[in-house]
Amino acid sequence: MNFIQQILEALESLASNKLRASLTVLGIVIGVAAVIAMLAIGRGAQNSITSSVESIGTNVLYVFSGGRDVRNPKPLTLADARALASASAILNVAPVIQGNGEVVYSGESTNTSIIGVTPAYAPVSNLAVTEGRLISEADLTGRAAVVVIGTDVATSLFGRTQNLVGQKIRIMGQPFQIIGVLESKGGSGMGSQDNRALVPLTTAQTRLLRRPSRQQVDNISLQAINASSVDKAQQQAAEILAARHRTTGGENDFTIMNQQAILSSLQSILGVFTLFLGGIASISLLVGGIGIMNIMYVTVSERTREIGLRKAVGARKRDIMVQFLVESSVLSLIGGLVGIALAWLISVIIGQIAAANDVAITPTIQMDSVLLATVFSTAVGLFFGFYPARRAANLQPVEALRSE
Repeated sequence: MNFIQQILEALESLASNKLRASLTVLGIVIGVAAVIAMLAIGRGAQNSITSSVESIGTNVLYVFSGGRDVRNPKPLTLADARALASASAILNVAPVIQGNGEVVYSGESTNTSIIGVTPAYAPVSNLAVTEGRLISEADLTGRAAVVVIGTDVATSLFGRTQNLVGQKIRIMGQPFQIIGVLESKGGSGMGSQDNRALVPLTTAQTRLLRRPSRQQVDNISLQAINASSVDKAQQQAAEILAARHRTTGGENDFTIMNQQAILSSLQSILGVFTLFLGGIASISLLVGGIGIMNIMYVTVSERTREIGLRKAVGARKRDIMVQFLVESSVLSLIGGLVGIALAWLISVIIGQIAAANDVAITPTIQMDSVLLATVFSTAVGLFFGFYPARRAANLQPVEALRSE
């Protein structure tokens, strides 16, 4: 009997017990669909966050107060920012203070990230506006009560992102006038780059986000001249701050991170998270495999006389074993193919739900996950079908023929 005949016979055998075979296939369908859909969602989230970080640029550095095993680090200050601006490899320096607060307009409110910035923050963070303008030097000098809002904030308060310049809103109870609306950069939740409100640094210091000293800032963003100058800019920044903070022995009380390092860390974390999701979902495949073993045991019991008759007319142990292995593999393969279609449908639905809720996640089904799930489901069929097939092959013809 050739392989094609064995497959046709397996299909005929399964068709004789449609309901039982369908319920067994359902376990594999759910398992395969869960694995592919979870991997797709994980990769969609990874792509969303990665593109969000990359949109800022690859020549950006971030300076934070505090270092490894350093007690009582000195805070970063505006004087540190001015000193960093003298470095030859650094193009722009943007000191920042930030926090979270409530923004209110005409009964509507939302919680957002409030960021006190200087005019240099826009080029460093690669910002642009769809209308209005960004924070200017005059706003900074005059401690102006003006704000540039992200599209999420605009939508939450006004239900639109256009014709908002000149509107008055309240930030943490203080009145501010909108002077611009930022271009959308994507993201989700409180981590969204669209869920923020930019105010002049001096205004934030005096009215919204007070610090122990007017000179103190939370972090400093740096823009290197170009991507190839990042390492040099990082080295110069470290030398300047070490000299100003009088740190010795390499125990700096500050940390400098570049965009590429942040991106690599995020990709590593999200990659592990994606594999974790796939691993959890694969448990359902094992459950489906147990279902295949169960139905194959029942099939062997029901067809004991048939097995005895086939062996009596010359069928070898290998022929019997292959017959039942083919049946279990066909079950898992059918389940795998239907599972792929179901996973695609789930991904489309989740993508539409995410889009409807302004969450920038597009589930991405890749060929490697499809092949992995298909091969794994077939392997599950072979693995869990092996023992019942071996049991069938080892039946003695005389005893099998006596079976009722």
